Amino acid sequence: MNDLERYLFDLQGFIVIENALTNKQINNLNTELDKQIDKQIPGKEKQEKKFLRFDSLLNWGKPFQELIDNPAITPYLLELLGKDFRLDHDYLHVIYQGKGPVGSFLHGGGTPYDPSQYYNFKDGRMFNGLTAVAYELNDIYPGQGGFACVPGSHKSNLPFPEEWKDLESPSNCVKAVNVKAGSAIIFTEALTHGTLPCRSKGDGHSPLVSDRRTIFYKYSPQSLAWVRYYYNPDNFPDLTPSQRKILRVPGLYP
Repeated sequence: MNDLERYLFDLQGFIVIENALTNKQINNLNTELDKQIDKQIPGKEKQEKKFLRFDSLLNWGKPFQELIDNPAITPYLLELLGKDFRLDHDYLHVIYQGKGPVGSFLHGGGTPYDPSQYYNFKDGRMFNGLTAVAYELNDIYPGQGGFACVPGSHKSNLPFPEEWKDLESPSNCVKAVNVKAGSAIIFTEALTHGTLPCRSKGDGHSPLVSDRRTIFYKYSPQSLAWVRYYYNPDNFPDLTPSQRKILRVPGLYP
């Protein structure tokens, strides 16, 4: 991380990394996702869906396995989580219209303190619990939904007000983060964040998009776990040593 990125992450609780995916990667990921949608959702039923959620993306092969240690992202994880970070879990959301799989409500925040999702700054460096990398596979334009957060809320000393959590009518303190396809949003899970409802018409000036496609890879310090299951690297024989290391169970050091 450079000084500007370090300042912005500490200030906001998130940063945007443009071109975290190459055009080839975007095409390969979208192609595989289309195959999975066609395989798992019948044509008629697919037309009726407002959103889809997929888990266990590493089973989909090399395009998704390559993201475990994406060289465009790994340097940031090393600074935010330490040299022995691990991939905690992954999933993918496709939102065609309206609310996504987890609704449109803000969640997270610096208070109450969560021992697996936290942000601390001490002795000149940042310490994070669960940390998310959200890759967008389509452009997200103003007014069309996507990631939203309350910048700085990862350091809040008070709980986020309940009456502001519904993103159907977002408070003025909420910031929509609009990015281009291939960008990654890196954020601490201590940040108050959520997903704005997907609206195809947007602000009336933006191009129309077919859907929001977001891949989430969530990482933890090596000693922590957020989910109750762990990856088995032996299930993925084509992984590199670096990728296998990132899939280790909590607390297992060389």
